[in-house]
Amino acid sequence: MTGQPVLIGGTMGTCSYVLTGTEKGMRDTFGSTCHGAGRAWSRAKSRRNLDYQQVLNQLTADGISIRVASPKLVMEEAPESYKNVTDVVETCHTAGISKKAIKLKPIAVIKG
Repeated sequence: MTGQPVLIGGTMGTCSYVLTGTEKGMRDTFGSTCHGAGRAWSRAKSRRNLDYQQVLNQLTADGISIRVASPKLVMEEAPESYKNVTDVVETCHTAGISKKAIKLKPIAVIKG
C-alpha cells in the first residue's frame, strides 16, 4: 500500500524525517526506501577522532538535552559519524520512491 509512513532517523544533533511511500516506490523497490542517514565513519574511527566533551558541548549549544550511559556512545553516535540525512532523504524524494512529509528537530537524546 502506498502512502504508508516511513521514519528516517538522522543523528542526535540533526533532524529526522517522516516520509510517505509512493506507488513508484512500491513498483520499483518493492516498497523499500532509505532507513536512516547511514554511517560516514566507523564506530572505532569516531572514538579515535572525536572528543566526548566537545560533542556534548555542541549538542548543548544547539539546545539539545542529552543523557547518556557511556562517553563511548556519545562519540560513536555523534552527528559527524553519520552522512547528511537531508541529502539521503532528498535523493529518495527526487527518485520518487518516497515523499518528504515532516522534518523533525531533536530536543532531547537518551542513549543507553
